[in-house]
Amino acid sequence: MSYQVPQHIDKNKIFLVNRSEIENRLDPLYYGSDFTKFFKHPFSVRLKEVCVKIFSGFGAGKNEQTTKDDGYIQIRPTNIDNDGFLKYEKNVYVPLHKDIPFVKKGTVLFNNTNSQEWVGKTALLMDETQLYTSNHITSITVDSNKLIPDYLWIVFNIYQRNKVFYSICTNWNNQSGVGIDLLQSVKVPILPIATQQKIVEYYNAAYSEKQKRESRAQQLLESIDTYLLNELSVSLPEIRNELKDRMFLLNRSELEGRFDPTVYKDGIKLISPKWDNVTLSKVAFVNPGGAYKGKNAETPISFVPMEVVDEVFSEITTMEETYIEQSSGFTKFKEGDLLWAKITPCMQNGKSAIARNLTNGLGCGSTEFFVLRPKDERLAIEFLHVILHMKCVRETAMLYFGGSAGQQRLSSSFLENFTLPLPPREKQIEIANHVYEMRQQAKALQEEGKAILERAKREVESMIINVN
Repeated sequence: MSYQVPQHIDKNKIFLVNRSEIENRLDPLYYGSDFTKFFKHPFSVRLKEVCVKIFSGFGAGKNEQTTKDDGYIQIRPTNIDNDGFLKYEKNVYVPLHKDIPFVKKGTVLFNNTNSQEWVGKTALLMDETQLYTSNHITSITVDSNKLIPDYLWIVFNIYQRNKVFYSICTNWNNQSGVGIDLLQSVKVPILPIATQQKIVEYYNAAYSEKQKRESRAQQLLESIDTYLLNELSVSLPEIRNELKDRMFLLNRSELEGRFDPTVYKDGIKLISPKWDNVTLSKVAFVNPGGAYKGKNAETPISFVPMEVVDEVFSEITTMEETYIEQSSGFTKFKEGDLLWAKITPCMQNGKSAIARNLTNGLGCGSTEFFVLRPKDERLAIEFLHVILHMKCVRETAMLYFGGSAGQQRLSSSFLENFTLPLPPREKQIEIANHVYEMRQQAKALQEEGKAILERAKREVESMIINVN
């Protein structure tokens, strides 16, 4: 008769393991995880049985790196996105290593060392290119007669999402990892090649649909500035870089407290021949005070750190709560104020949002926010928001940065002296509402794409697990 858990013990907090199931580990997390539904699959084999070659890359400190012009990309964990695709946004380049071969097309790239929840992120090199991998990436070449590399890539990302690698990884030097020996012992469900191919095609089709929607969303977002310029009847100057265009004359009266040529050569002014043009300080307060006037120190208020401000859709995603008495040292604002980041890279990335639905209509947040508030009905805050989020405005603001390279900030004088077209309030609202609708359409497309891929992930997992 097998052992029975006593009734007074919560069965959700205890589990039983047969001695025959112990695999040289005694940590409960390993056996209590959900990985058994994969490892006990009727067609599962250990990776080493289908692996032709497996090795980790090499480390390269800053003094061992080089530039894009004379180096090669070294794939690191940051080059793998949450869906398991390679991204080449913040690359590290290393010089040619004649004794180390480049990674070949079809290689499965496994993130072997990271924080515990990210160990196991896996990518697939789908292109014929020249690149290396860091020591945090394990390259896997499989026997294609038994296992399609694309299929292994899908399986390993399913494992990562199901915390399989989270459960089996070991810890050292404040990081977690899955070494080569442990990785080779991982079991993989080996389905018939035709079934593997079907799974790969289904998954790739879903990802293709996701990409199509994301592309349409990006086109919508990128068209917002064109829409605004057309509505404001503003024409941006043509960019020319010939020698004669790099030299210009400026009247002393045109100087704005700065002497760096790029401010005057590359800075954009939104001057409209159709609408009145006003200096922002005439119609809005920059960093106004008095948000908490007459309020009790124990009044609950919202707290908005920089990280909860979405830079693409320009909105606050979540809010915490604090009290007025705990707001000392933070930026203070109230319902309807515009928060606009002043520091690099937050400002140029577009971190700004109108403070809405604040607790008791009040809030505090990052010291790196400017706060803008209309002086009267001439300016709609929604209109100001879409204007200041324009890429050409943010690029011009970058020319006014001050401070050290790592902590550059914008002075409030840029906003105070900023000139913007000012249509009638009704027109401002119309323009702002249209931009909001465009952003909502883009967001809906992105969410559709995510839903398609997430559904495919669940269905692929079911296809693998439920094969008998």
